[in-house]
Amino acid sequence: MSQPADGLPPLRDVIERHGIDARRTLGQNFLLDFNLIEKVARSAGSLDGLTVLEIGPGPGGLTRALLSLGADRVVAVERDRRCLPALAEIGEVHPGRLDIIEGDALTMHPGEIAKGGRLAIVANLPYNIGTQLLVQWLSGEEWPPAYESLTLMFQREVAERIVAEPGSRAYGRLGVLVGWRMHAEICFDLPPQAFSPPPKVTSSVVHLVPRERPDPCRFADLERVTQAAFGQRRKMLRQSLKPLGGQAYLEAAGIDPTRRAETLSIAEFCTLARTLESRTTRS
Repeated sequence: MSQPADGLPPLRDVIERHGIDARRTLGQNFLLDFNLIEKVARSAGSLDGLTVLEIGPGPGGLTRALLSLGADRVVAVERDRRCLPALAEIGEVHPGRLDIIEGDALTMHPGEIAKGGRLAIVANLPYNIGTQLLVQWLSGEEWPPAYESLTLMFQREVAERIVAEPGSRAYGRLGVLVGWRMHAEICFDLPPQAFSPPPKVTSSVVHLVPRERPDPCRFADLERVTQAAFGQRRKMLRQSLKPLGGQAYLEAAGIDPTRRAETLSIAEFCTLARTLESRTTRS
């Protein structure tokens, strides 16, 4: 698929005509090769019957692929109003199937987009808010969440942290939070030269599917524990978790105080989170 059969011009022409030069302040790096764009969209699986939430569509390459591959509706959230006319042109070709929202994705809840229907989130996320958005989508009290899957692009280094296993160098707070509630896999990498302008790093597409029954604990407690533990990852837990109760807290959770954060499984971090909740409630 060199270009969707939608009658619209190539993305380079769209960018030039609308004056959409990529801006570093907005974390913009545009993917222009429709073969690669379609590969990103296909990584989300079947789009039939789905509303797709797309963050930062830019000139609309991924938007066009999602619509061409059968998404019932695409809700495109874009802060850069320079991109809105280009997105409006896509909407004219796909009447009733594209909703364009000018706004900040950080202020939106996926449930408001889903409106009780089936939702997937597919996005070439701006690098400057990608991790923040992911953590926000993980933090909801209701689970399973409003979305069925996330298919997102990150810097390769961030993607490795998302899928990291205990004991690995990349394992940290993000890996625990994601692994607790999601099944995550890296689908494929994209080299810098695939983008305009080329970023300084390799990018990776990550597909995430919610776990039906994550280990029970509160997100806020798990986040607090992981922040403390990995904030001083080279130290023993009795030292890094001293602000939360140190050795007595670890012994109450049944965790060896001499271990280090990267050796703990996600289940053990959940045990620490539940213990923290219990101790906080008693006090």
